[in-house]
Parts: sequence; structure tokens; C-alpha cells
Amino acid sequence: MKQKNRNSFSGSIGFVLAAAGSAVGLGNIWRFPYLAAKDGGGLFLVIYLILALTFGFALLTTEIAIGRKTKQSPLTAYGKIREKWKFLGVLACLVPVIIMPYYSVIGGWVVKYFLAFLTGGGAAAAEDAYFTGFITSDVEPIVLMLVFLFIVAFIIFRGVNKGIESSSKIIMPALLVLVVGIAVFSLTIRHTDDAGVARNGMQGFLIYVVPDLKGLTVKGFFSVLLDAMGQLFFSLSVAMGIMIAYGSYVRDDANLVKSINQIEIFDTAVAFLAGVMIIPAVYTFMGREGMAASGPSLMFVSLPKVFAAMGGIGNLIGCLFFAMVLFAALTSAVSVMEAVVSSLMDQFHLSRVRAAAIETVIALVGGVIVCLGYNHLYFDIVLPNGAHAQILDIMDYISNNFLMPLVAIGTCILIGWVTRPGVIIDEVQKGADKFGRKGLYVVMMRYIAPVLLVILLLKSLGILTVI
Repeated sequence: MKQKNRNSFSGSIGFVLAAAGSAVGLGNIWRFPYLAAKDGGGLFLVIYLILALTFGFALLTTEIAIGRKTKQSPLTAYGKIREKWKFLGVLACLVPVIIMPYYSVIGGWVVKYFLAFLTGGGAAAAEDAYFTGFITSDVEPIVLMLVFLFIVAFIIFRGVNKGIESSSKIIMPALLVLVVGIAVFSLTIRHTDDAGVARNGMQGFLIYVVPDLKGLTVKGFFSVLLDAMGQLFFSLSVAMGIMIAYGSYVRDDANLVKSINQIEIFDTAVAFLAGVMIIPAVYTFMGREGMAASGPSLMFVSLPKVFAAMGGIGNLIGCLFFAMVLFAALTSAVSVMEAVVSSLMDQFHLSRVRAAAIETVIALVGGVIVCLGYNHLYFDIVLPNGAHAQILDIMDYISNNFLMPLVAIGTCILIGWVTRPGVIIDEVQKGADKFGRKGLYVVMMRYIAPVLLVILLLKSLGILTVI
């Protein structure tokens, strides 16, 4: 594909909504509330916010600026910055290639639960065997994975303006309205359990936002710090090639400083509201022990029980909740697929239709294998971090715990020490009057971020066990 024919976002609003849509995904909804509940509530929130404005800001700025400067996708952009660093582009492109198949499978799970609550089947979805029975069945998970994948592929086939930008302008406002609405509802609910214990949403909210420093040690503090830093990868979509791809579609006269600030605010607000949606509701109906769930067990086991306990209104709230989750999953999956499609277009000079078709087939085959990992291809191994895993968990571990920190470390070395931060600073200032956090950016990219990332990588690989 020739650079002069490269598509671009029509304006900054389209770019911000698309980038924020990428950032607001399943990681924000099913991982952020769990970590906040586990890591001292407000303590986690404060550390996360500080990291988002420093560590996350530096990586987000770097990737978007690399994309706009090179007008290339992740596979080829790093080579444009420094020829000998092409390998980093390969690693960055591998991340979305690995993520897309299993993200499509989880997207199919969301479709299943949305349809269940939409058709009044919320009570059945809350039963203990429902989720396990569904994911271990032969056909239904594959069919629903196909439904989700083809919706994403359709948006990508339509291109940057008619597909990604147009869908983001519709989905993101709808998602935000649902998030705010469900969060407000969650704060107003009350429930008395069978033992006569009365709880309400505001009590759960205080558990979420008030820092719990009781028994906090230095080791515990570093554990919270690394949890928050790991969450930032999910929340801001960095080290996945996505922001480089989206940055390559940003016009040279766009104000990157303003856009990056808006993405940070949007993402952090939705991550916070995800906790407001989930923690008060789970606490009200399941107590503190219910707040220990995360990931699929939170989304597809604990929350359906909460909705069922709400009585008549539970089906409606559950339907709205899974509609919101579906919107979040779609916008994230679109960005994941676009990172791969744009890479194929730039590296092999393919048309968008052909590149999107190739990636759809790759995701389809991988998705089927992931689905079969719960029945015909099931096995159980222990990962270096001690977790039991099968196919989906292994793919998630390789992409999130190994490749993403590795890509981020490589990016810090390339920009912080090889080319020097001025390359990015000049690009950011191209369409902006002032780069307010310039000094912070240099310090983060050269010193602080690489050290934190190495610690995170060693901990993810099970090498560093003292933290």
C-alpha cells in the first residue's frame, strides 16, 4: 500500500473514540474491579491513577507518535525508526495475532449471555453448571465465536472511516451511557441475605474507594504497584501494536497532546466506573467473599447470580450489562484485528479486503482450536506463574505476560537510548502548542519505565518471587 493512499481519521474526535474504544475492553471490566478489591480499594486506585499519568502516558504517547511519524503499522514502523529494530515490529505484531482468536471466543461467550438475558433466561444463566456446560459443548461456542468474529471483520472490511471511525462514534457513546447508568443503579441497590444481614451499594462503594492500609507491607505495596502496572497494558492497549496502527491514521496537523490527554481521561474514567458498576453490586448480594472473583468467573458466574438475586429487574439489568460488555469487546477486538490487517497491508502491499480476509481466517482457525480446548483438546498444565492453564490461558500468558512487557522494554530502549526521546517529542509538538509533560516523558522512557517493566516481566515469568 502506498503511503499517499493511506486512510486517516477524519478528525480528532474519531481518533480519540477509536483509541478509547480499544482501551476500554474486557480487561477494564473483569480485571480492574477485582484488582481494586484485592489491593486495598482506594490504594490501588491512587497508584493506578499515578501510573496512568506517568508510565502509561509515556508508552501511549510513544506508540501513537511512532505511528504518526512513520505512517506505518506496528510490523513495519519500528524498522522505519531504526532499520536494525525491525524485529521489535515482528514481536509487536505477534501480540494481536495471538490475542484475536481467543478474544473472539470470549466475545462469543458475551454474545451467549447477552442473548440469554435478552430472552428472559437470566435465571438459567445464574445456575452453577450453566457456564461450564456452555463452554464444554461442541458446537455452540464455535457458532457464537463466528458471530462475534464476523461482526468485527465486517467493521474492518469497511475501512478506517466507514468502519472503525463510524462504528466508534455510535458504540462508544452508547457504551458510556450504559456504564454510567448501571454504575448509578449499582449504588442504589439494597439486599438482606438469608442470615438477615443487610447490605447496600454505598457500602460496597466505600470498600472500593477508601484506601485500606491495614497490614500493608513493603512487599504488599510493590505487589499493588505491579498489579496496577500490569492492568495498564490492558487498559491503554499499549505494547500490542494497536496504538501505532491507530496513530498512523492521525493527520499531521492533529494535536496529539490534547488527544492523548482525552484518551487517558476516557479510559481511566471507564475503568473506575467499571468498579462502581461491579463491586457495590457483588458486595450487596454476595458479601466480601463474592469480590474475590475475577476474569471469566466474575463475568460469567458471579455476576449472573447477582442479577438473578435482583428479582424481576435482574433480566433487564443483566441484558443492559452484557450489551455494554459486548460493545466494549467489539471496539477492542476491532483494534486488535486492525493492528494485524494494517501490518499485512504495509508489509505485503495487500488490499484491505485481502488482508482482512487473511486475518479473519487466521482468527477463525485459532478460535476453533481455543473452543476445542475446553472439550476434545483439553489438557491442564501449570504455567511459570503457578496458574493452571489450557489453550486459551497459554495464549493469554504468552501475549500478556511475556510479549507485551518485552515489546514495551524494547520500545523504551529504542526511544530512550538509541534514537533519543527528541524524536517522539518533535512529533508530538508538530500539531501542538506545548508538550506539558516533556521532562516527565524523558525521565520515564529512559529510566523509570524500563526498570519497572523488567521487574514486571521477571515477576510474570515466575523468576522474581520475592514481590
